[in-house]
Amino acid sequence: MSDIGSEEFDDDHSYHGEYDGDRNETGERHGVGKAMLPNGDTYQGMYENGQRSGQGTYRFRNGARYIGEYFQNFKHGEGVFYYPDGSKYEGSWVNDQRHGHGIYTYPNKDTYDGEWLRHQRHGQGTYYYNDTGSRYTGTWVMGKMENAGEIIYLNHKYQGNFINNYPSGPGKFVFDIGCEQDGEFIQVEQDRGDGKENDIATNMALKWKPNAVTSLHLRYPTKEPSSGEGLAPTDDEVGHKSPIPET
Repeated sequence: MSDIGSEEFDDDHSYHGEYDGDRNETGERHGVGKAMLPNGDTYQGMYENGQRSGQGTYRFRNGARYIGEYFQNFKHGEGVFYYPDGSKYEGSWVNDQRHGHGIYTYPNKDTYDGEWLRHQRHGQGTYYYNDTGSRYTGTWVMGKMENAGEIIYLNHKYQGNFINNYPSGPGKFVFDIGCEQDGEFIQVEQDRGDGKENDIATNMALKWKPNAVTSLHLRYPTKEPSSGEGLAPTDDEVGHKSPIPET
């Protein structure tokens, strides 16, 4: 849904809706006031020379609301936006967009805590998966996990590069038992036939290609594995088949 407040003025700056509050010498809304917009939205807070500026609360008729700072009718500064689906963003705004540092809580209770650019996760940030307890910490580019990052699971973690939300190329798994496994993620063709002979479609899937296990400080030396087989997590753990919710 949109989190941009409806305009209270038309092109010639004549007032729309109802207003109860302070005005300046020229009759413009100025100071503390409350406005009822034609579409049913309401705003209560500070005005400056006819525009929402300063601290205020904007309530949308669909149940959403914004509590925070405004500048020249735009959400600008620090503020909290509550969405109708139960999600919430708390952080920095620039010209009505999530921009700077902020925390977004999604309807499924996942959270993202990090940097934003024009409404998108962008920069350094941490995404926490509520259903599994795992989290990704690293670089984001316009909403996607990209470049260097780390996924921390319950008993191990993966460190490497990411492309379009998926691990790609060289990386390593570090296990709580005190060893790590180097390797790389490669793309392989995966058959997905539709039952017709000579009519097989293919798509690409990620596959972990392990190297030898390196001992760090094994707590149980007698159980040190002799090869990299069997150590890597399942595809469900590293493939992120569950998409990250969009904002």
